[in-house]
Amino acid sequence: MFRKLSLVFVVALLTKGCECQLNVCGRAPLNTRIVGGQDAPVGAWPWQVSLHFEGSHFCGGSLINREWILTAAHCFPGNPDPSGFTVYLGRESQEQPNSNEVSRNISEVITHPQYDAYYHDNDMALLHLSSPVNFTTYIKPVCLAAEGSIFNNGSDMWVTGWGNVNSGVSLPSPQNLQEVRVPIVGNRKCNCLYGNAQITDNMMCAGLLDGGKDSCQGDSGGPMVIKQGSVWIQAGVVSWGYGCAQPDYPGVYARVSNYQSWISGYTGASQTGFINSTSIFSEEDENVTCSTPPLLCGRKRDSSTGIWPWMASLKYYGSSACMGTLVSPNFVMTTASCFSRSMNPNEWTVVLGFVPWDCSNTLEVYVNVANIVYNFASGNNVALVELAITPELSDYINIVTVDMYNLAFGPGSQCTVVGWNTGDGTSKQFLQEFQTSIVNCDPSTDPSLHICTEPLDVQQEDEGSPLLCKMGDTWFQTGFLALGRSDEFIIDPESSGNTDFPKVFIRTTPISSFLTNTLYNVPSIFDGAESFSPLSLTCILLLSLPALLQAFI
Repeated sequence: MFRKLSLVFVVALLTKGCECQLNVCGRAPLNTRIVGGQDAPVGAWPWQVSLHFEGSHFCGGSLINREWILTAAHCFPGNPDPSGFTVYLGRESQEQPNSNEVSRNISEVITHPQYDAYYHDNDMALLHLSSPVNFTTYIKPVCLAAEGSIFNNGSDMWVTGWGNVNSGVSLPSPQNLQEVRVPIVGNRKCNCLYGNAQITDNMMCAGLLDGGKDSCQGDSGGPMVIKQGSVWIQAGVVSWGYGCAQPDYPGVYARVSNYQSWISGYTGASQTGFINSTSIFSEEDENVTCSTPPLLCGRKRDSSTGIWPWMASLKYYGSSACMGTLVSPNFVMTTASCFSRSMNPNEWTVVLGFVPWDCSNTLEVYVNVANIVYNFASGNNVALVELAITPELSDYINIVTVDMYNLAFGPGSQCTVVGWNTGDGTSKQFLQEFQTSIVNCDPSTDPSLHICTEPLDVQQEDEGSPLLCKMGDTWFQTGFLALGRSDEFIIDPESSGNTDFPKVFIRTTPISSFLTNTLYNVPSIFDGAESFSPLSLTCILLLSLPALLQAFI
């Protein structure tokens, strides 16, 4: 339960000549909702729009006047051709007939010039409709929060959309518009929860700290609104978050009030209704201080550096999806099934440079994805992710040595798995290491393709985690974890978290030809290669078995 605060707001006409728009925006005569629910009543959110590409919903948005839609910049990466998109207004269901809807094409996509895809800052975009729409009971514009508006801790907000109902779980048929009521979480508190200074002044957070209610993939670009008297005001645009409805990870939204001048510059100052919202209550968030996460700080493995410099996290629209390893200056190796949710490189980023004892995470590097290359050979389930830029190699970002020769890591060998699972039942997820032993695989598992360990408690986000075994002073990646996310790749038939069966990893040796052929045949691998130590490339591609054995003499 969250306590309710009585709020006093001041309504101001901020722009001369905008009285007409303010008399129209934010009115939803069919919306009588006062508590949270599931399906939204028909016509309850008349500004909600559904954005489609080639016939499929991919993002939400809000109507702000007869010609313009407000949405998120990350919904339109790479300055796409607007002709392939359709906007549906007055829609309730994605599958059933909608008698009150109209559609429009898009004539122009305008993303904020300072949008930062790495940190999701300035995640704001405007869409110009091909022709104006007429307002009806089911199609109306929303009012926008004016510059200087304040939304204090605990303020009741509403978020709407057709997105997933949980991470990786699509909205069930007939896919009716959903609504959820969530409280504001102050930026200081939100920044502490996310742990690495990701929350900027251009963002705001909302969600239950116990989890269970949140926006999700597919809701991106949609509105977060608050009711002031009889008028609804859009305070935020659905932007990003860690997973969906996770405890202690509220959803993050672009703060609309910071963009009044930018929006008005395109839509016209007199054509969009901006309303100033001010609370009489003090901001409790000002007194929040961050505590040091105990699992992150001071945790070092038995080595001189305390890190695993080749580890990579693959993020889908900012949410952790899978693990991987840096196998060359430009490529990360993971599972092909990681990309069953999307094969669009623009929707993915790679994070490198995890340092367990660095509480600020200042050494982390976010890199865009240029290409995703698969090996469709039966049972391999491997993908190579080409990075858009070459990260600078250091003690904190470096290349793993892949076992290409089926070295003698047999049953009884002590190895390590690196992944996200905390193993202690907490909701926090930090890079963890798990000691385990190689065991014989089940007779139904092909030992030439797979390598097995003692049972491990792994989660879906651990997919792609490496199995690392040490010979001399060198760690070799001998396998990687595949949980069988896609029906096309069924590697580990047991569900994640099951600790009753040996854990199955894909061997790296059978994919050696795919690795060498891909890394040699992509020209960008050699662009600027002189800046790297020759040994960095040699450790993956060029070591012959005699040379490898000589290294341990």
